[in-house]
Amino acid sequence: MFTQPVARMVAVLIASLFTAPASFAQEAGQTLDTVLVTGSGTPAYKTDTAAVGPLASKPLVNTPYAVSVVPNELLENQQLKSVREAFRYLPSVQGENIRPQTRGLQAGVVQNTRIDGMNIAATTDYPIEQFDRIEVLNGLAGALYGPSNPAGTFNYVLKRPTATPLHRLSLGYTSKGQRSLTADLSDRFGEGQRYGYRINLLDEGGESYVKGSDLDRRFASLAFDVNLTRDTSLETNISRYRYTSEGLPGIFALASTAVRFPDAPDPSRPGYGQQFAGDDNLTKTYSARLKHRFNDDWSLTAGILKQTSDRVSTVPTNTLNNNAGSYTVRVVNTTFTLDDVVSHIIALNGRVKTGDVTHDLVASATGFNWDRSRPYAIAPITLGTTSLANPALYPAPVLPDFKSRYVAQTVRQESLTVGDTATFNEQWAAGLFISQSWIRQHGWTAAGAPIAASEYDDDGLSANATLSYKPRKNMTVYGSYADSLQQGEASGTTILAPYRSKQWELGYKADLGPVGVGAALFRVERPYAYDVGGVFATRGKQRNQGVELTVNGALSRDLTVYGGLTYLDPTLHNTGNASTEGKQIMGLPQWMASMLFDYRIAAVPGLAFNLNLQELDGRYGDHANTYKVPGYTLADAGARYSSRLWRHPVTWRLTVSNLTNKQYWANITPAGQNGYTGGGAGNATLGTPRLVRLSMQVDF
Repeated sequence: MFTQPVARMVAVLIASLFTAPASFAQEAGQTLDTVLVTGSGTPAYKTDTAAVGPLASKPLVNTPYAVSVVPNELLENQQLKSVREAFRYLPSVQGENIRPQTRGLQAGVVQNTRIDGMNIAATTDYPIEQFDRIEVLNGLAGALYGPSNPAGTFNYVLKRPTATPLHRLSLGYTSKGQRSLTADLSDRFGEGQRYGYRINLLDEGGESYVKGSDLDRRFASLAFDVNLTRDTSLETNISRYRYTSEGLPGIFALASTAVRFPDAPDPSRPGYGQQFAGDDNLTKTYSARLKHRFNDDWSLTAGILKQTSDRVSTVPTNTLNNNAGSYTVRVVNTTFTLDDVVSHIIALNGRVKTGDVTHDLVASATGFNWDRSRPYAIAPITLGTTSLANPALYPAPVLPDFKSRYVAQTVRQESLTVGDTATFNEQWAAGLFISQSWIRQHGWTAAGAPIAASEYDDDGLSANATLSYKPRKNMTVYGSYADSLQQGEASGTTILAPYRSKQWELGYKADLGPVGVGAALFRVERPYAYDVGGVFATRGKQRNQGVELTVNGALSRDLTVYGGLTYLDPTLHNTGNASTEGKQIMGLPQWMASMLFDYRIAAVPGLAFNLNLQELDGRYGDHANTYKVPGYTLADAGARYSSRLWRHPVTWRLTVSNLTNKQYWANITPAGQNGYTGGGAGNATLGTPRLVRLSMQVDF
């Protein structure tokens, strides 16, 4: 039973909001007493509109999907460094050191993650400095985005040129020795402000939280916009990001099902990582979008993106051999070192009326070409065996040439989508979306010969139907059903046929002026790949069901909140194995809560404090549910002060993450991320210790 204080506090807060007190009631023509929040210095942390897939932008309260948006103001005030850190503020999302997931289902490498609606690789690093906001659609989205894992869709929205000049510099420091300098520059020029640019620069480096470690980030991007005509604009983007780390803790794995995850050790202790080992990732991204408005009812958007993700990973894997803490250290455990993705989207949106019914129509095409390269000579290198009580540092071995590689796998995916949202009156609306998709995969040996077992060519339909009812203009009750195609799981040389996942969702949303609240009941089902006697096949069914509650916005003139609570019941069925039948999925918590409180001190203009609380329930450490890995409660605290320095606006920020220096396992994942491959063992990563971040932001 989940009875921790944080969860109770979050549940009570959200429950009280759903009673819609009179001070937040928003009837037509009624003036809210709290509108004076605007311009008071209190952050909003509330986004009112978003575009879901190829659909035109619309108010979130009218969208029949569970959509969360982490706005730029929150990203800045919490001094976040990466999109993975942003996921901590969404209780239905887990994405720390793993591919992101919603509702307990992990994303694919490319299918579920996007920049400005176009596919990118989820396995590389992305600096938060380049994004205006992070948008997450929970659950199935194949009818809108094309075949993908039923893990949600993660869309990162790039910063665009600003309407007024922006010249911003920030100096930062992170314990124990990282220093950073960032610049955010924007302006418009030309006749009628026809041209606009946005430049973001980042230089950060130094020792991280492990003695002798190193973490460096170098980033540069340029967004350039041109208003070709009054109704046509072109958006272009180019970026380069180099992320390197050495000496940080590696991945922990279990040698067999007889071994259990121990209590989390101290992540700052040298030896759980190796001083020569880590990540050296170079990500280059280029994109362009053309937007044209035919009239008030019809518009067209077309975009293309190219990304290369060059990853040299020597992150160690510490394989626990027994329950006494003995582990073997290996490096060079990855197989693919280069992902080359070219993705595109084109969407035509329009509105027509047939009698009293308004139809919002969409026709779109989206897809990607994805090439994966593998080094010619690559294999795990064993460094030695040591123990958790006495972790050891090893000398660097001779590493393979990661740049000498060949294209080992290609995936081609294309989808055509048509849809209609019919609005019958002020209360009722219904939507139907259907996509036809094609998936093709090929594999090659190092000599360039095709691998027959890796050949894959299939197609199919995905569908999504919604029904919405608005009891008031600012409230929506909706139900939806989705049937979505997903690329089949692979184990060794066995590649399975496409999965077909299903989702039922019942939701409620309300825009209470300065506050937005939401609730969603969901049930997701998908085939589950299972290994029996060395034969890998689709044998069982995974069923994840639960409830999500969210709240964000200004509760008063001085207090803003952002967060929510999720209950998840993930189980396996029809596996053909009595030890796992009806059991919960390994590594998934049943309860997850996250709540950020941001409080402005009215008596001291410009001063504010914040507190973020995050809690996860215990998670089963094996498929048979014989034991649980402890959950955790984390607290982050911070303060900021805005004033003027030599007549220039300046903001000072202080953030202390993991305030109590809690030692915890950030995540537990099965060895097979979308099925049971026979090993039964799992992987885990350590959470970060207490970190202090300081920054000074100046606008010139």
